[in-house]
Amino acid sequence: MSDKIAIVACSNSCLDYFDYDYEIPIFRSTLHLGDEDYLDYVDISADDFYQRLEQDKSIFPSSSYMPLGQMIEIYEDLVKKGYNKAIVISISAKMSGIYNAAQMAANEVEELDVTVFDSKTLAYPQAKMALTASKMAEEGQSVESIINELAYIRDNNRVYFAVNTLTYLVKNGRLSNASGFIGNTLKIKPLLTISPDGAVETVEKIRTFKKAVEAVLDRYFDETAGHNVEPFVIHANNPEVRDYIINRLQEADPSLKDVFSMPLTAVVGAHAGPKTIGLGYYIKK
Repeated sequence: MSDKIAIVACSNSCLDYFDYDYEIPIFRSTLHLGDEDYLDYVDISADDFYQRLEQDKSIFPSSSYMPLGQMIEIYEDLVKKGYNKAIVISISAKMSGIYNAAQMAANEVEELDVTVFDSKTLAYPQAKMALTASKMAEEGQSVESIINELAYIRDNNRVYFAVNTLTYLVKNGRLSNASGFIGNTLKIKPLLTISPDGAVETVEKIRTFKKAVEAVLDRYFDETAGHNVEPFVIHANNPEVRDYIINRLQEADPSLKDVFSMPLTAVVGAHAGPKTIGLGYYIKK
């Protein structure tokens, strides 16, 4: 009897903003705004979240991942549906406790053989992994083959972010308080990336957001020269800069008809902050 493999994602992948036909259960994080809690995407969309931040500057958002018991319920539901194996594609373990929690929950469900894969990233690359894995599982490919493909995607993508304010990164513990104080005092707009081990890393400190956006483009053009790449743009309610970046990419490569763009879902935007823009690429085989 062949294995029936389920693919599970977390909402930090922004998978909710894709159109797809696969059955992909989602470990959905919760957004906390003051005394109110919202299930990511289900109770609050990215647009609604960023509008709330614009309307009330005193609100400071935070997030928490799905409780262990609910993860166990998802695993048990997969068993009831006839799955005997599952691959969970988690946000980077350096950014969240989801990876460890998914492992712990898996230990409580003996009937399901669960492999938790650390994507070492978030947003588009993580969503691409989930969709690729779902296609392969539907084709009847093995867990080993799927994991090998996920590892290729993980090792062959890069994304750079221009951040408009350090406040959210600092308060949510993604950068040191000292860095935040200095950055806000000097009006520095950091250029960030996700390191190979999955941590948020400062690449360069830049004085204006406009220059930071240009630095993102410079990095992209330098690193993709001579490669066949799939570009993507992710943003925290910044459609103007998104469109500017896409136009720059298409001017440089007129054959580039479509550039995938997506919003940063609320629980990711809570850490990145409004107006953050990201440009990344995946190197095709």
